[in-house]
Amino acid sequence: MQLIEKAVLPTPWGNFFIFGFKEKKNGKNHVALVYGDIKKNTPTLSRVHSECLTGDAFFSLRCDCGSQLKMSMKRISQEGSGVLIYHRQEGRNIGLLNKIRAYALQDKGLDTVQANQKLGFSADERDFSLCADIFNILNINKIRLLTNNPFKVQMLSNAGINIIERVPLIVEKNPKNAYYLKTKSEKMGHLLSE
Repeated sequence: MQLIEKAVLPTPWGNFFIFGFKEKKNGKNHVALVYGDIKKNTPTLSRVHSECLTGDAFFSLRCDCGSQLKMSMKRISQEGSGVLIYHRQEGRNIGLLNKIRAYALQDKGLDTVQANQKLGFSADERDFSLCADIFNILNINKIRLLTNNPFKVQMLSNAGINIIERVPLIVEKNPKNAYYLKTKSEKMGHLLSE
């Protein structure tokens, strides 16, 4: 992972610094948003947010991704410091077009896990090890991770990130994402209540 550049990013929650990174092996880009003064030996409130074009940019009600992104930025801002890694692995790393194919299967009654498997993927194809590289480049060695996903905690821990605390990130459900959230909880072990 290579740091390319950083710049100021004004947001509704205050000014973040946006850091641009490039994977050395394939040139894929990722970003980290850093807010406030990060202290090396103080656990940093952090979110690893996997890319979700439909939820983050198009406000899809099928998932909770856009709501989690906004809540994470707000909580980091309220904390006074923190980092959000925008992990560019769309659709749990099956890619945007396959994600749309999975949506079509979900429209026919499959849940997210079944749809991914029907397309030949596992329930979750993401690789969080590159996020560990980003934390290391940012000189962050202890984090308080904003997540409901125990798999993410385990993967980041296995990659060498010292997770001091899992901080719940519970957002409101709606009629369009209730089945999606039920599947996340029952089939993927997400902890969706505090």
